[in-house]
Amino acid sequence: MKQNKISTGEYLFFLSAKYEVSFDGLLKGLVLARQNSEVTCGKLSIQCRRRTAEYDVFLITTGYQVVAQFPVSKYYLDQPDQIRVPTEGRLFRHFAKRAIPDGPKHVGDLRCGMKQVNVTARVLNVPKSTFVFTRFGGYARVSAALIADETGTIKLCLWNEKIDEVSVDSVIEIRGASVVRFRGENQLKLGRNGQLNVVAKPLPTCTNATRA
Repeated sequence: MKQNKISTGEYLFFLSAKYEVSFDGLLKGLVLARQNSEVTCGKLSIQCRRRTAEYDVFLITTGYQVVAQFPVSKYYLDQPDQIRVPTEGRLFRHFAKRAIPDGPKHVGDLRCGMKQVNVTARVLNVPKSTFVFTRFGGYARVSAALIADETGTIKLCLWNEKIDEVSVDSVIEIRGASVVRFRGENQLKLGRNGQLNVVAKPLPTCTNATRA
């Protein structure tokens, strides 16, 4: 059975959804690449590799990985204001049916640069906080707690009152965090929109009473 041909708009929408770049931003990146040969669009680099009378050939990469190389007709890019996000076609329906994906759910899957990370982990250690001078002209407490699940460990950067919310052996749920590189190792950073919830507190320690 013959498959339906994917339109340019559908394919660009597929790339924008997969690599978390806005559809409009990707279009503008293609238009700018025609003028400047190479531009950066989010995590993607776009190069105009070849120009003909009817179409331009673009190479899209992320880091050292090739994402795609494909031709786009000049007519398509000459009318960017007329282009809309595709509402039909199998690629669009595939992504439209999917909920916005959550970030990685296991510590062992975390890589530098990841965002919207949602993990549940146990606190292994909460070092004594230190005071640092912030760019806002004041002092703040900071501590890098060590957390872990069955797949690995990672440090979680905590500030001020967040430090007091966690304790060793408590289980915490982290949502909307990002993974950053600090002093040669990956760390989780909550940021302004990140959330931390304690879902299980450590059990109290029992000691045997000594009989007189």
